[in-house]
Amino acid sequence: MKRAGQGDLVRRAASALVLAPIVLVAVWLGGLLFAGLVAVVAAIVMLEWWAVTTPHRPRRARGLDPAATITAVAAGAAPLAMAAGQPVVAALILIAGAAVVAFFHRNHLANWVWPALGIGYAGIPAVALVAVRDLPGGLWMILALMVVVWATDSVAYFGGRAIGGAKLWPRVSPGKTWSGAICGLVGGVLAGGIVATIAGGALMPALAVAAILSIVSQIGDLAESAIKRRFGVKDSGKLIPGHGGVMDRVDGLLVAAVAAGLLCLAFGAVPAFAPAI
Repeated sequence: MKRAGQGDLVRRAASALVLAPIVLVAVWLGGLLFAGLVAVVAAIVMLEWWAVTTPHRPRRARGLDPAATITAVAAGAAPLAMAAGQPVVAALILIAGAAVVAFFHRNHLANWVWPALGIGYAGIPAVALVAVRDLPGGLWMILALMVVVWATDSVAYFGGRAIGGAKLWPRVSPGKTWSGAICGLVGGVLAGGIVATIAGGALMPALAVAAILSIVSQIGDLAESAIKRRFGVKDSGKLIPGHGGVMDRVDGLLVAAVAAGLLCLAFGAVPAFAPAI
């Protein structure tokens, strides 16, 4: 996620005040409402991924690219298939989306490899989010995931600005510091502990899971910065005032969502945050 300057803070806060209630209501209600929101976000992320990984093509050409449109639809359709209880169909949709990119740009390897990777970047986390939400206790896992990621990012930003010090990865993201990363980890763990306490979950295991999600979300943030740096792109878009594109807003959440899904798969249930069922 990009680091905002002082002038962006008000816009970031205003955007958060508008978007956060919408997201939380969808998470709370679950079902098709949550899956629909995830589908829309996944489709937008896919389109932004195309824009980032094909920066030298004219914007009009990118927008009209049939492969871009089809893969955006595929990224949005996969979580809906998952919500309908069809995980195999969801997987096939994502595979088909990647195959479409390869077919349309089969004569130009550089034109399809990165966009094809985008279908996984946008679609797999979307499927994971819907799958986790539908588990018993999945509401608390999704709430914990989002709270941990938001707390990690916010505390890392303000902690890094206040403390400063050595840069975390200056070549990729000059604004991030080790102090900010550590502050973000502490903030994410504390946020996860608060969710577990409210939910009546197991506190110590929840702190461990929150630490994993916090670290992974920061890795996701750095990974997106590295990809944008590789293609010489500053922001993935301008859809959210003060935040850039949707991909800039959810970069850490995307990777952490996959980690949350793998943890649930490994434990056979939602770990730590939800009360025993």
